Amino acid sequence: MKPVIKGAGYVLVHTPDMVMQNGTTQTTEKIVNPDSEYLKECPKHIRSYEDCVSYWPNQIYIGNAHPDALRDVEFPYYDKKFEGAERYGKYGEIMPQDEFLLLVQACDQFEVVKLEKAFVDATKEKFAANEIIDESIVAGVEEGVEIAEIEDLVASDHAEPLYNDGKLVGCVKPAHDIDQNLSSHVMHENLMSKASSVLALLYAVRNAGIAKDEVEYVIDCAEEACGDMNQRGGGNFAKAAAEVAGLPNASGSDTRGFCAAPCHSIINAASLVAAGTYKTVIVTSGGCTAKLGMNGKNHVEKGMPVLEDCLGGFAVVLSQNDGVNPFINLDVCGRHTVGTGSAPQAVITSLVKAPLEKVGMKITDVDKYSPEMQNPDITKPAGAGDVPEANYKMIGALAAKGGEMTPKDLPNFIVEHGLTGWAPTQGHIPSGVPYIGFAREDLMEGKIKNAMIIGKGSLFLGRMTNLFDGVSFLIEPNTGEEETSGAVTQAEVNALVGKAMKEFADSLVAAE
Repeated sequence: MKPVIKGAGYVLVHTPDMVMQNGTTQTTEKIVNPDSEYLKECPKHIRSYEDCVSYWPNQIYIGNAHPDALRDVEFPYYDKKFEGAERYGKYGEIMPQDEFLLLVQACDQFEVVKLEKAFVDATKEKFAANEIIDESIVAGVEEGVEIAEIEDLVASDHAEPLYNDGKLVGCVKPAHDIDQNLSSHVMHENLMSKASSVLALLYAVRNAGIAKDEVEYVIDCAEEACGDMNQRGGGNFAKAAAEVAGLPNASGSDTRGFCAAPCHSIINAASLVAAGTYKTVIVTSGGCTAKLGMNGKNHVEKGMPVLEDCLGGFAVVLSQNDGVNPFINLDVCGRHTVGTGSAPQAVITSLVKAPLEKVGMKITDVDKYSPEMQNPDITKPAGAGDVPEANYKMIGALAAKGGEMTPKDLPNFIVEHGLTGWAPTQGHIPSGVPYIGFAREDLMEGKIKNAMIIGKGSLFLGRMTNLFDGVSFLIEPNTGEEETSGAVTQAEVNALVGKAMKEFADSLVAAE
């Protein structure tokens, strides 16, 4: 059974106040250097919602332009406006912070999120007007409490404050008195990831044109971990988000692998579908508050806006072959093994060259590669260079070394087989998957004949191993032949049983 990609959802949440309150670059600076010039200057570089929406890479992320269009935009992008920019796109939306805080409360099952009554009154109507938000989610928003109660919780109960337009409008309480894994900080971090995942799930289901009760399994691949002091990463973000998104028949689990987790999860999901274990599986992820303003110091130093002001989210729907949608070829899966090593050439060989050679393909046989699609507008000022371009140079160099092309062909290879990065630096979010929605359409329209998605991760960040990590998979167009699982329908079963019973009765009569 070939697992097909039925649709995808991509969302951003503009969280300007969380940049200062929750991004680790800023919160660490408050501890080690509370009087720093950076902390004084940073608020002046926070973008408005309108500027965030009109930002070219953000419009591409939600599907209002193809990534190829970014090649025609003069670099840098932050001072260029996307004409006719809209909040809603083909794949999702850019949700403003005030509405998102209501969604966060709707995702709170243990009453740790408190919002000011006046803030709820001012925001609830426009939150409910969003077509993707149904009545069950709106019903999860409480009437709100007085600001004095919130101020007291922040002052005396170590609650994490929630701001909007610089004004205190709510808080997240700790879920336990002494358990650090249920502290207000961790609860805040996890609820923001869960809520942005819910938003992505809702768009993915809509975009795939499926009913919510068709989803049988959900895999979450974010970079957060929920649990308590006895099981720190016990989970389960996937099932928690599926509950709020209204997927009644879904079970689920979490997959973690730093930035490589989305690709690991999609291979897992595709394998479950191919095996017939589940008919429809969704891979989903919310955003990471810790990475807000991660490169803020470099941006402020260079007079730029703080571009890491959005939480990212995505969801991809995989299902049984329908004869129409592109499928994931599980015969072409690259993997960074324990013995691969961390040398760039060895990594690309294991993720690109080796899986292609296995099926008799060359590197140049793949039309589009989607590795780490970080937005260079963010990474270049921080000294990290153009990450996608660096990946394409390595892939191209490997092709040249293998005699598939000459070194002078490398610039053309980057253009023809590569993409300009547009994804926010939310760790796992840029790791190959932002192109899946576009790849699905490009394949169905015949613009490309295949695409390879590459996820890479830095496992050493967890201090458990020094190993690097990565996986890859190939997406190909559908042949137009709908498959069946080999199972019979209930009607066919009834007919077979009826026929067998009749034959048995006839044999008894004949025996008499």
